[in-house]
Amino acid sequence: MALQEKLDALKADFKGGKAPYFAPPEIHPVMERATAELIASGQARHALKAGDIAPEFTLNDSDGERVSSAALLAKGPLVVSFYRGVWCPYCNLELQALETSLAAFKEHGASLVAISPQNAVNSRKSIRTNNLSFPILIDTHNDVAAAFGIRFALPDYLVDLYQSLKNDLPAFNSDASWTLPMPARYVIGQDGTILYSEVNPDYTYRPEPDDMLPVLRQHGVTAGESDQRTRM
Repeated sequence: MALQEKLDALKADFKGGKAPYFAPPEIHPVMERATAELIASGQARHALKAGDIAPEFTLNDSDGERVSSAALLAKGPLVVSFYRGVWCPYCNLELQALETSLAAFKEHGASLVAISPQNAVNSRKSIRTNNLSFPILIDTHNDVAAAFGIRFALPDYLVDLYQSLKNDLPAFNSDASWTLPMPARYVIGQDGTILYSEVNPDYTYRPEPDDMLPVLRQHGVTAGESDQRTRM
């Protein structure tokens, strides 16, 4: 089943109150309002896109190791996925789909990282929950997300809803701000140019991992070339 088909089924279960996604029906119009307003804001259209130069970043992974985009790009292209957190079931389905496609990315010498504002404890939970073999990087204040143009502040009424649902983002992210990244996927070439971008203010939609393969075939390196660059 394609990723978006799984996401659509999840959305139907959530709105239909099917276990384990039961939620009071009155929350759905509030969440849909927030999504509609974010779409109407046009922010996604101003995010970095294919042809732009990606900002360099260095972030901690879930074990506290520093990971730099420059070091990863020295080996080959870089696939970057921005997601909200392990509390988001849509994000978890996307991470699982990326894990399934990781071998295909590696065939073209590409590295894969996911970036989230959640703290290290919850990033490790993401890895365990979704059986991931690629790193989760911690963007505590969503500063890297802001550099890509995808950080947004939750409206007050959505903050109130999250608090009523015990979804305490400041505690979850170890950051007092109520900000999140719009879900986004990028492929960055070795010269820093963004080769592929997909940003969607509606968190229930995510691109298929295979959508990136044509770009990686064109701009990737062989496994042998990647190994040689790593040794240099």
